Amino acid sequence: MRTKTLKKNRINVVTLGCSKNVYDSEVLMGQLKASGKDVVHEEEGNVVVINTCGFINNAKEESVNTILEYMQKKEEGEVDKVFVTGCLSERYKPDLEKEIPNVDQYFGTTELPGLLKALGADYKHELIGERLTTTPKNYAYLKIAEGCDRPCSFCAIPIMRGKHKSTPIEEVVIEAEKLAANGVKELILIAQDLTYYGLDLYKKRNLAELLEALVKVEGVEWIRLHYAFPTGFPLDVLDVMKREPKVCNYLDIPLQHISDSILKSMRRGTTKANTTKLIGQFREAVPEMTIRTTLIVGYPGETEENFQELKQWVQDMRFERLGCFTYSHEENTHAYNLEDDVPEEVKIDRANQIMEIQSQISWELNQQKIGQTFKVVIDRKEGNNFIGRTEFDSPDVDNEVLIDATKTYLKTGEYAKVKIIEAEDFDLYGEVVN
Repeated sequence: MRTKTLKKNRINVVTLGCSKNVYDSEVLMGQLKASGKDVVHEEEGNVVVINTCGFINNAKEESVNTILEYMQKKEEGEVDKVFVTGCLSERYKPDLEKEIPNVDQYFGTTELPGLLKALGADYKHELIGERLTTTPKNYAYLKIAEGCDRPCSFCAIPIMRGKHKSTPIEEVVIEAEKLAANGVKELILIAQDLTYYGLDLYKKRNLAELLEALVKVEGVEWIRLHYAFPTGFPLDVLDVMKREPKVCNYLDIPLQHISDSILKSMRRGTTKANTTKLIGQFREAVPEMTIRTTLIVGYPGETEENFQELKQWVQDMRFERLGCFTYSHEENTHAYNLEDDVPEEVKIDRANQIMEIQSQISWELNQQKIGQTFKVVIDRKEGNNFIGRTEFDSPDVDNEVLIDATKTYLKTGEYAKVKIIEAEDFDLYGEVVN
C-alpha cells in the first residue's frame, strides 16, 4: 500500500561516491528544476535516481546494495520508478541489466540528456553553471574538467569517465559567479586531474590562468585545489597561491606510493627522487602550505621491503594530511593482469600502520597550533559546538575546529577569527577572538 506522505512525481536524487558525483547530481537537479520538476536530494520521492560509484570494491558494493534497497521499495509500492546512472552503470551496464532487470533504465556518465528525457525533462544547453547545490551553503564543488588521460595501472576512471576534457575558463568563471551570487564563499576545484587542465583546449597547462580569473569573482573568499597529479605539475600555480590570498595554501595531490618498482608498475610516470623533489619545491615556494595525499598499500608485488620504504618516507615527509587505502583488484585495468598476491589481512594491517604514523604526525603538528589564531569558516552546529575549518582543511576529510556554542553565537557560513586553545590528532578546539 502506498504511503500517504509520499509526494507524487517528486524525483529523489541519491548520490554515492566522490565529490565529482556530488557535482553531477547537482547539475542533474538544476536541469530538472529548470524543467519545472519537483526534485529533492536524498529525501522521499516516488521516482528515484541513484547516482552510483564504481571505483573500488567497497564503493561498488554500496552502489549495488542501494539499488537493491530501492528495488525492494519499488516492489512494496513505496516508489514507482528507479533509474540508475553514474560510474557503476557506465562500467557494468550489461551485467546490471541482467542481474537487476527491474530497474526502469540504466544510464552512463555521459548520458544526461537521455536520463532527463526518461524523467520527462529537456536538456537545456544554456544552463551553464545552473545547479542545485547539496553542500552547506558556504562551499561548493566546481568541476573544471572531466575524464582522465593518465595510464595508472590500478585505476578504472578512464573506463568510466573517458578522456580528459577541460571546461573553458569563461564557462568555469560563469559558474563561479552564479555560485557566489547564491552565497557560496569557498570554491573547491575538482577534476580527475587538475594538473592536466587546459592542455586539450589551450595546448598548455593552464591551471594558474584559471585561478587568476577565479580570484576576481566577487564574494568568493577561498579557492581550494583537489586532486592534482604529481607528473607535470605546473609550478606557476605556486606563484598564484603565494600571491593571491583567496587561493588556499592547500593542495590535494594523491601520490599512491613511493617505492620506484611499485611506482613503475603503477605506471605513475615518476620516481621517488622526483616526487620527493616536487614536495620540496612546494614547501619552499609556499612554506605554510598544507599538503594532503593518499596512498595505496597492498598493490600486487608490494613486498615487506617496499612497504617499509613507504612507511619510512611517510615518517620523513610529515604530510599535514594523509589517507591510506588498500589496493582493490579492478577488472579491465592494467594491474588486473598481475596477481593480487598481498593477503587482505596484510593490506589492512599495512594501512593501519600508515594511519597510526599519520595520527602521531597530525597530533604533533596540531600541538604547534595551540595559541595561534586562524580565520575559520563555520560549517555547521553539532550538539554544543559550532564546527568550523581553517583554510588548511577541506570538508569531510580533514581537521575540524570545535567552538563551544554555549559561550559564543556564530552563524553557519560566516568566518570568524579563532584562537586554538587545545588540540588532538584530528580535532582542534578554539575560542573566538575579536
